[in-house]
Amino acid sequence: MCQRHFKYKKTMKKIILFFIAISLFGCKKNAEITNKSISDESIFNLTSKWKTQDNKTIEIKDFKGKVTVMVMIYTSCKAACPRLVADMRDIESKMPKDKLSDLNFVLVSIDPEVDTPERLKTFAKANFMDAPHWTFLQGTKTTVQEFANVLSVKYKQIAPMDFSHSNIISVFDKKGILIHQQEGLGVNNKETVDKIIETVYK
Repeated sequence: MCQRHFKYKKTMKKIILFFIAISLFGCKKNAEITNKSISDESIFNLTSKWKTQDNKTIEIKDFKGKVTVMVMIYTSCKAACPRLVADMRDIESKMPKDKLSDLNFVLVSIDPEVDTPERLKTFAKANFMDAPHWTFLQGTKTTVQEFANVLSVKYKQIAPMDFSHSNIISVFDKKGILIHQQEGLGVNNKETVDKIIETVYK
């Protein structure tokens, strides 16, 4: 009886180990498929964590599946940023209303120590940018610098609450691939608008 019980336990152990091996293999295959579905050129490869204006923690890959329009600003800026914000609102106003749910308009702060989620939320409301397709992000000094490098945005702190920075609006397709950049303030945005609309309908 004891011998039979021992054989039974040994057999069950083999079965359990077999299913664990299958499970681990399946997880590995699923991970490989997931990784292959994201291009090496996609911003969705970034694993940094961010806080939204609603104090929700997200990753850049959470924007996957929608066309994303991004710009880097800071809320205490009195010179270039108000123009960049106006440019973003102007682009948004030219989008088909029935396609706004397929778009992300994202503003990333280059001053994460000052621009808390609460401050970003207040800024969003004050600038009529509090609809669901608007997202404001607070990172850390490190993650912001890394992201600026990805967008080819250069910035430098020149005073306690003042930065010099590039004025670039970037457009990413639904897979996170950079497809267009608009540089400058108050420039003709027809090419940018056309590119976004073309991509959102693909």
